[in-house]
This record gives sequence, structure tokens and C-alpha cells, in this order.
Amino acid sequence: MVQKFDEKTFPYSFEELEKTAADNVSPEAFDYIQSGSSTEQTLRSNVQAFSKYAFKPRVCVGAKTNDSGVTLFGRSYPYPILFAPIGNQKVVHPEGELASARAATRLQVPYIASTVSSHTIEEIADASGDGERWFQLYATKDQEVTYSLLKRAENAGYTAIVLTVDMASSWRIKDMSNRFLPFSRGQKPYPSIVSDPVFQEKYGAAVTEKGLEPTIRSIFPNPQFSWEDLAELKKVTKLPVIVKGILDEEDALKAIEHGADGLVVSNHGGRMIDGCIPSIEALPSIAEVVNKCIPIFLDSGIRSAKDIFIALALGADAVLLGRPFIYGLAVAGEEGVYKVFANHFEEFRRMMVLCGTNTIEDIKKLKIVELN
Repeated sequence: MVQKFDEKTFPYSFEELEKTAADNVSPEAFDYIQSGSSTEQTLRSNVQAFSKYAFKPRVCVGAKTNDSGVTLFGRSYPYPILFAPIGNQKVVHPEGELASARAATRLQVPYIASTVSSHTIEEIADASGDGERWFQLYATKDQEVTYSLLKRAENAGYTAIVLTVDMASSWRIKDMSNRFLPFSRGQKPYPSIVSDPVFQEKYGAAVTEKGLEPTIRSIFPNPQFSWEDLAELKKVTKLPVIVKGILDEEDALKAIEHGADGLVVSNHGGRMIDGCIPSIEALPSIAEVVNKCIPIFLDSGIRSAKDIFIALALGADAVLLGRPFIYGLAVAGEEGVYKVFANHFEEFRRMMVLCGTNTIEDIKKLKIVELN
């Protein structure tokens, strides 16, 4: 059961936060948010790979931490730390994404709403109020449905599209062993897709005849999505399109060639494919070939401000924080989410002082050493 926020007992370390979250939700729900694909090698290596790197702090440079902010697509934010898109958040808290979106607005941090959120595009926008929000889009096999979701996000005041391209049916052993689906816990499945007028018009009869789950599975996900599809999608929106799921330098260049306005170096937090390269290991070479022509984000494995510093020094412009804030949601709802980000902000501010960095650009100039 979700507890009320208590400043005196709220966990500071990731390990204690994870343990407390596990105590607050069902074992099946915790496995769903914590687990990775297959043997979970990728899940583990995402975190472990950060220990390969260390930076050299600078001293006696008059660091005042007077500018921890970052500008992305013409908008300024207080820290280079954003919400990673995570769906089905009602499995850990009855308010789900609404609580997280409200916390993001208070933090002045972009909230990235997933296509498979447990609330609709419009409901999350209402919860965000005047806060910044981006929409994470999964392309369906039906282009008209995909474009309708995109247009709804535009109309609801989302200011960027995060197009995730590494989505397919994963092999998460814990979920299969538990026979667990988020929708088995009273959630309405895929509310943004189900409520879409184009989906209703084209597939309403099929839902009545065959059922909702098989109908949605007939068009979602879409592992056949191509670079040409990206170029076509770019034609129907004026919003920046950030391509999420890039791990290869050639893919990074292909994404840019076909219109990407930003990239997220990510392996989906280890949830999609096992045995692939950790995101932080893929970052330096991708940053080199991109050569600052568009923003680069790092997703997967971020657990502390130390990890954020390493990501920025290796070429990221900002990072996406995922599991830590979901654990905060499980522990104390909106206040738990807020506290997780606030703790990361405070740790980040102190590290700026200790490392002799006044700006994000100073962090990017830190010398990184690869440890044996």
C-alpha cells in the first residue's frame, strides 16, 4: 500500500528506495517495474558500466553553481534531468501518471508521457497544467492511428515527440512466470489508443467481435517501422521529433538524415533485448559522429548525480531518469516522485561545486578516465 510522504523516513539511496518500493506494492507489480529482458544481463550492465568511468575534478576555480540549467529546443530548464517515459504507472500507485506529471510541473521538468500510459494523452495534459510535457510515441502498424495519436498530443499542448524505435515483444521472464499483465489489476488497457477516434472508427467492430487485446495486438507494436516512415512522420508535425533507442553510430546518422531533431541513446532500460551494449558505452562514439548538430539524451542505468556527470562529460546534453522516480511513486505518490528528483537536483548541485564546474558546458569539459 502506498504510504504518505514522510521527510524523516524517505529513502536517499537507490538501494533503499528500491527496497521500500518493493515493500509497498505487490511482488508481481514490483517485478514488472524492476525487471529486465531474459537473463537481465543488459539491466545489470547498464548500471555496472558507469563504474568503468571516473572524472577528474577541478579545484580553486571559483565554482558557484550559478547555472545548472540546460536549453533544449529553445526552452530552458533548471537541470539536465528529465522524466523518462514509463507506462502503466497505475500498477504502483492509483493516480499513476497523473501524480508524476504534477510533480514534473512543480519541478519545472519536462514530463514525457508514454503511449501506453494508464491515463489518456488528454488526462495527463490536464494534470500537467501549464507544465512542460513531451509525448513518447510508439508507432502502430496503422499509420492513420499513429498520426492521430501524434495530432492529439499536439492539440493537448505537448511540445516535443519522443519516437521510440526499439519496441517489440520482449521476453521478460519474471512477468511471464508471474502471469502478470498490468491490465489484470483493474486498469483499462491502452487508454490512449482505445480512446482514439481513428482507432474507434476503424477497429471498433473488430473489438466487439474479437476482443480488445487481440485487436490492439494486430496493429501494435510495429517492429517494421523504417527510416522512411520517420521521414513521413516528420511531414505531419511541426514539433521536434526525438528518436529514442539509438545504440549504433550508423543508426544515429540515419536518424539525422531522415529528420530527427534529437536522439536518445537507450536500450529501453534493459527491458527489450538482453545482451546488448550498455547505453553509456554507446554514448561516446555516437556523440562523436553527431558532433553537436542535434541534442543527445542518455537513458538507462542512471542511479545518481555521479552517473549524470559521467553522461554529460561523455557527450549527453541531458539524461532521462526512470526507475528511481517510479520507485518514488510507489513509496509516496506525487511527493515521492518530487523528492526523488529534488534529491538528484541537490546532489547534482553539490557535485558542481566539488568538481569546479559553473555550467553544464564546464561539466562537458571534465576529463574522463577509464578505470581498469
